[in-house]
Amino acid sequence: MIRAALIALCIGIALPACADPDPAALAEAAAKRLETAAMELDRADSARNRVKALSETLRAYEDGLEAMREGLRRVTLREAELAQVLQARETEIAQLLGVLQSISATPAPVLVLHPDGPTGTARSGMLLADVTPALNEQAARLRTQLDEVSTLRSLQQNAVATLEKGLDGVQQARTRLSQAVADRTDLPRRFTEDPVKTAILIASTETLTGFASGLTDIADNESPGSLPDIAHRKGVLPLPVQSVVLRRAGEADATGITRPGLILATRPRALVSTPSAATIRYQGPLLDYGNVMILEPQAGLLFIFAGLDVVYGITGQVLPAGSPIGLMGGEDAEIGAILAQAGKGAGAEATETLYIEIREDNAPVDPATWFVTGKDN
Repeated sequence: MIRAALIALCIGIALPACADPDPAALAEAAAKRLETAAMELDRADSARNRVKALSETLRAYEDGLEAMREGLRRVTLREAELAQVLQARETEIAQLLGVLQSISATPAPVLVLHPDGPTGTARSGMLLADVTPALNEQAARLRTQLDEVSTLRSLQQNAVATLEKGLDGVQQARTRLSQAVADRTDLPRRFTEDPVKTAILIASTETLTGFASGLTDIADNESPGSLPDIAHRKGVLPLPVQSVVLRRAGEADATGITRPGLILATRPRALVSTPSAATIRYQGPLLDYGNVMILEPQAGLLFIFAGLDVVYGITGQVLPAGSPIGLMGGEDAEIGAILAQAGKGAGAEATETLYIEIREDNAPVDPATWFVTGKDN
């Protein structure tokens, strides 16, 4: 009976290897990234450039939380896969354990004895010598995968505390960044905004084109000249926010409406930054676009970002590349929602949208000619 079981088990039991590249390692690396972001937050307030330091910290938190969500998703999927396989092969595993227990409890001389005499005993010994390494290999594989299930479940339990710290840290980073931007006094200003002219322009404007064409009229005491030409960066500018492309220029939405700009899907409260040094030409609510930031990287070129919830800066200021210009709307997902999404194999929802329009000499151009948008987006 033992001999038949040995043959069956050596042929039949083989659990699949991990499909994802070590989900446990991904989750642990994400947790370390959040720990690093927390240490950076403690140092940011004492940095010489608080706005820059806090912006980098906030991005670190966003990267860490995204990595944690993805790691948790893979951990959950892998744990479910292993649990399903182990449950489906419960009978075979029990049989393997029974055979191994029988072998360990039987003295070696008795184990190889055969009722057919010396010839049968010799054959039995050779069979046992052949199958024992295979049995040991199957037992080691089973032990490894049971250990993996235990590790994955422990990571899922620890993820709650890690996510709590990460979400608390990212909220602190946003609050401190908003205060640091408000306290900033070292940025040059190319002009001051005339609030009366701005109000008249907004009231008389029905389109984004009309508003953009009148921007120069709202500036008082504007310094002559322009920021350096950035034509050499055309096509390689980073997108202003972590996002995926929802619709490209000219693509129709569900209602058939097309726009000359790019629509990005972002996570709630994501940080939006200027992709290059630029002058703030306008910031605030406009038409039906929500809060809008209009930047002028150089004369005749406008970057328009619409759909923000919070905007930073003062009209006329000159911002260095990478400076924060605002936050997207929405609310951070609750921990329960993040865990539920991971359990369903889903990532974090990108529920907010940012509209990007680029105008050269007041004519719209495809933003994909300026930004790196990714081939798969």
